[in-house]
Amino acid sequence: MSQIILYSVLTLGVAAAAFATILYVTARKFSVEEDPRVSEVTEMLPGINCGACGFPGCSGMASALVDAADSGDISHLNCPPGGQETMKNIGRYFGLDAGDIKPTVAVLRCGGSCELAPAKSNYDGPKSCALAHSTFAGESGCPIGCLMHGDCEVACPFGAISMNPVTGLPEVDEEKCTSCGACVTACPRNLFEIRPVGRKSRRVWVNCRNTEPAIVAKRNCAVACIGCGLCKKTCDNIVQAITIENNLAYIDPDKCIGCGKCVPVCPTNAIVATFEPPKPKPKKTVKEPAAT
Repeated sequence: MSQIILYSVLTLGVAAAAFATILYVTARKFSVEEDPRVSEVTEMLPGINCGACGFPGCSGMASALVDAADSGDISHLNCPPGGQETMKNIGRYFGLDAGDIKPTVAVLRCGGSCELAPAKSNYDGPKSCALAHSTFAGESGCPIGCLMHGDCEVACPFGAISMNPVTGLPEVDEEKCTSCGACVTACPRNLFEIRPVGRKSRRVWVNCRNTEPAIVAKRNCAVACIGCGLCKKTCDNIVQAITIENNLAYIDPDKCIGCGKCVPVCPTNAIVATFEPPKPKPKKTVKEPAAT
């Protein structure tokens, strides 16, 4: 009996040694030496592994930066949480120009507050936007409106989003927001968009994503975009930054100059701005000649 146990132990020991040798030889033969610059650049990045850069974590971004540096241009890469200062530091490390990176911020594209989009039904389920979205249109009846359960607030790693108890809508703190995109991913209705901060923080956007016909959209929300085209008509005379598609207007942030002239012409107040927009000039009245 003892010999059987001894032989078993010896057999297992020899097998283990053989497998260990095979693994060692294989690892040495197929090992890839990591460029030391990757770890150094990784240390220069924020280290939050948010994926906002489009790569799987900061190490993935660092690898992409090293590859891009070898080709002589890193200006097409950007780390939103790190911002321009981080990219400038990395540019100096490689001796390359990191380019002029426009600061961005997360923007909520829904104005359907508790007052403007009153509840028509009651959701009696887990307080999760993802779950609520999969079961019904929403308490206001708008199939694309904010569900107000705060998945975005929970997902934000920087505490930049808080739920307003009065409006029921999430609010973004521009000072804390790093444009990591966590809220974009968390919102099941794609209500968040990463947009340029704008010159002197002047931003204008359509605060709605509902593509339903005007009569249906207005029935559920007082500030729904109805695709009337008045904003586009106004903008076409300036920079042509507004398009209308599927009953919904959209303002291209790369073309918009932040003049705000589209804001007052919107009949439903679906367009909002971070500044006081100019009031439309009163139309001149033509005086009729006095009768003789």
